[in-house]
Amino acid sequence: MHQPTPTLGSILSVACLIAGTSIGGGMLALPIVTGLAGFYPALFILLLCWTLMTLSGLALLEVSLWMDENDHYISMSEKLLGTWGKVVSWVLYLFIGYASLVAYTAGGGEQFGLTVEFLTGQPLSKLVNCACFLGIFGAAIAISAKIVGKLNSILFVGMVASYCGLVLIGLPQVHPTYLGHVDWSYLPLTVPLLLTSFSYQAVVPSLRPLLKNHGPSLRWALLLGTTITLVIYLIWLVLILGIIPLEGEYGLRHAFQNDQLATLYLEKYVGDSFVAPMAKFFSFFALVTSFLGIGMGLFDFLSDGLKIPKNRWGTVKLLSLMGFPILYCAVYLERAFFSALDSSGGYGDTILSGFIPLSMLWVGLYHRGWRIQGGVFPWNRPIILLLIGCFLSGLLLEIAMHTGLVTV
Repeated sequence: MHQPTPTLGSILSVACLIAGTSIGGGMLALPIVTGLAGFYPALFILLLCWTLMTLSGLALLEVSLWMDENDHYISMSEKLLGTWGKVVSWVLYLFIGYASLVAYTAGGGEQFGLTVEFLTGQPLSKLVNCACFLGIFGAAIAISAKIVGKLNSILFVGMVASYCGLVLIGLPQVHPTYLGHVDWSYLPLTVPLLLTSFSYQAVVPSLRPLLKNHGPSLRWALLLGTTITLVIYLIWLVLILGIIPLEGEYGLRHAFQNDQLATLYLEKYVGDSFVAPMAKFFSFFALVTSFLGIGMGLFDFLSDGLKIPKNRWGTVKLLSLMGFPILYCAVYLERAFFSALDSSGGYGDTILSGFIPLSMLWVGLYHRGWRIQGGVFPWNRPIILLLIGCFLSGLLLEIAMHTGLVTV
């Protein structure tokens, strides 16, 4: 049967969903962490992580195209990697999904509270702020993937518009001398966050229905989405690292130590009345788009893994399994924003977004004899092994930092 070709608008919508999933809490924390190392070390590791995460996403997409449309991570890993793959995928997918959503709910709840206080003059509690954020956007996930795609596209446009406003106002105020700071010893600290900042793989199996299972369109949407993310991050680093100094009461080091977003400190150095509202809008849009993408992936994952149908009561069960743990951790976990993002990238993304997709691709190609139709990357044994080695090195680095073998 002839496979229908999706429209350009549909491809762009999926690319926006991928970019929106990546560009979230990670972007808001990105210049705070990388600023300790400096712009040029940050640029090096940014390009490296973009390459690794783009290729791992393509690998996962090829594996997904071999499977039934409704197969998610658990079914895919069980079919190709057996019981151990299923168990590891279960544990890590839950870990990375919940950790990411905890971070986005904590940050999104804070932004929701600031918005309500700005409009009404009345502050709300952290619990109420996070519960409102989680309830409003969790409902969108429960309705349908199409609703998430459309809402995400609208919010992504708003995020890009506010981002462009910040860039246009801020770039003339960049101090080139600030970009000259270099301290390579802080580079290991940036790896987990950068992996998280390019993390979108959780949503890849859910993209196929959006583009009618059309392989070429899915591949180009993925490449476009990650490239949009890279360009936005690059300009963002120049802007923040070139405006906010490293030291001082409102410096990058102070922001890192106090779990503060880059946009909150940007307002202190740019003398324009439009910066404060634009920074708040940008932060909010960035957190929501990422929440929607990761949330949709986790929703489908739990439905697939627990065999819970997406009917009325099934949806209630799935939302309860997601909502209560996320809300509790977002409200009561100390430094929830940075802590959740660091753990998600260092432990979750190195294995779940890197090692497992590449291992599944290896098994499919060289043990099952399956073929890739119309791929955009020349997969072969040395390349796959090199990529697996890079992700395992990232995991070992995270373990070394958490055990004190490597200090920064």
